[in-house]
Amino acid sequence: MNNHIFPCILFDGNARKSADFYCEIFNGKVTVDTQVVVNIEIFGQKIMLLNGPPMDKNPSVSFMVICDTEDEVQTYWNKLSDGGTALMDLGSYPWSEKYGWIKDRYGVTWQLFLGEKASDQKLVPTLMFIHQNNGKSVEAMEFYTKVFPNSAVGNISRYKDGGESGEDPENVMHAHFTIDDYSLFCMDNSHDHAFDFNEGISMVVMTDGQEETDYFWNSLSSEGGTEQVCGWVKDKYGLSWQVFPIQSLRLLTDPDKTKVEKVLQAIMKMKNIIIRDLEDAFNS
Repeated sequence: MNNHIFPCILFDGNARKSADFYCEIFNGKVTVDTQVVVNIEIFGQKIMLLNGPPMDKNPSVSFMVICDTEDEVQTYWNKLSDGGTALMDLGSYPWSEKYGWIKDRYGVTWQLFLGEKASDQKLVPTLMFIHQNNGKSVEAMEFYTKVFPNSAVGNISRYKDGGESGEDPENVMHAHFTIDDYSLFCMDNSHDHAFDFNEGISMVVMTDGQEETDYFWNSLSSEGGTEQVCGWVKDKYGLSWQVFPIQSLRLLTDPDKTKVEKVLQAIMKMKNIIIRDLEDAFNS
């Protein structure tokens, strides 16, 4: 399974507590535990939990959990309901005999779905294209699948196929696509929600070498995207990505904390990550 692309969720000091919460619910495990970064593995998939500045998570990026039985849906729902809020009540819908959408105690939203998987992924990040992006799901899928190798647009269901009344019939109700064999879902939504994509949930791309790092940085920031600091970039739809070379991990996990601090200070001054500059800082 592709673990070079994975989601990152921003927490206000609660990364470890949330990690324990999710691992208990989904029978996961903590794989990295530092003061800033906590990585967990759920269903064999990596999620980064990052302690950082306060930033609201919202349903513009949610996590679809594809369940095999009604009991599985119910079990996850009951546990996520502890301190959580239902966005769509658990029940039977045209697309699933048992489905619900819930915001947990930390503000992360989950769609629990009884049905068949579109790939070997059980946990699938789901992007909601709203406001200025409404109606751009297909365009976005074409953009992402052009940027990433081993990518394809999968099944597309439109609202005219039996979705919510009041939506543009040509808008996407649900679609599946893969980027470098990593599955995502997306949808259009015409409602004037009080939220949109932000840094609260981002996608991480672990690159190999400077050439690949530059390629993804330049591609994702193209056509109106926004370069940010520390390897973060917003694409033209406002979705945040972290483009980070695997070579930097060796430097950041070195036992010499003084050297690690020098690398961190160098990263803080960068936009796109320059591996040679990090190595110079490490060896200075």
